[in-house]
Amino acid sequence: MFRTALLLAALGLTGPGLIVLSPLSAQQPKPRDTLEGHTDFVFSVAFSPDDKTLASGSKDKTIKLWDVKTGKEQRTLKGHASWVGFVAFSPDGKTLASASGDLTLGEIKLWNVATGNERSSIEGHPSAVLSVAFSPDGTILASGSYDKTIKLWNPKTGKEQLTLNGHTRPVSSVAFSPDGKTLASASHDKTIKLWDVKSGNEQLTLNGHTDLVASVAFSPDGKTLASASQDKTIRLWDIKTGKELATLKGHAHSVFSVAFSSDGKNLASGGVDKMIKLWDVPSGKEQITLDGHKQSVFSVAFSSDGKGLASASGDNTIKFWDVATKLK
Repeated sequence: MFRTALLLAALGLTGPGLIVLSPLSAQQPKPRDTLEGHTDFVFSVAFSPDDKTLASGSKDKTIKLWDVKTGKEQRTLKGHASWVGFVAFSPDGKTLASASGDLTLGEIKLWNVATGNERSSIEGHPSAVLSVAFSPDGTILASGSYDKTIKLWNPKTGKEQLTLNGHTRPVSSVAFSPDGKTLASASHDKTIKLWDVKSGNEQLTLNGHTDLVASVAFSPDGKTLASASQDKTIRLWDIKTGKELATLKGHAHSVFSVAFSSDGKNLASGGVDKMIKLWDVPSGKEQITLDGHKQSVFSVAFSSDGKGLASASGDNTIKFWDVATKLK
């Protein structure tokens, strides 16, 4: 998903332009399908809970819904006045949340997936919203912002419930634990924080990355957290103790996104080197590299059955990969 200074630079928000690296020469599996339709960088992809629909958010200010089986575009959701950096489905699949904004106003929109109509718009962050996530029961929507805060919202009413303060730089990514009791946040301040959702109290701060943290994801059993960083690594953490379990190295540059498979045995990652890597979680070993995008990979997402993987890129496309036969 897009969580780093490099991506913000691509948006014209800060720093140098997007880094372009030479493609690696290797014979690797080809994508099952390439989805074309966005006219600018695709920053985020998310599967619906039933795996029938894929949502994508783009710098072109739109969200697109795609039929996973056919690869055809179903509809385009328009309404954001700025880039759409993150999309997330509600647990029942009926609502889609999208994060957007610029450096003076952050915005979250909620959409009716069946009709494509905008349900509501939530404004409360004074700066860009970089990430959103629904709690497992769908009663809370969390958002991480360039304003350094995390906010918890009631998605039905749009009312703010809590503001979590603690990070000293923009919050790149937020993720709920499977039981909904803990929220993880990743920040440009190089740390990850774990929060008690009910009280809003900070539980732990995970230190180890040497550059900004772009993405976090919980394992399905809730015991492990994966994090991706501009320091070129992915790290696995023990949620109970906060200790680092492993450091996965293989990407040639910043890692933007991480996602666990539904069984928790595999992890996908994507980054500036245009590559998607699939890792064996128990051993920490790289299994395979998927090479197909022509620009940075901003987001990766597993289907709920673990057989499919979607990737979003700065080459304006989304790719579907059949990974079931390629994984242990």
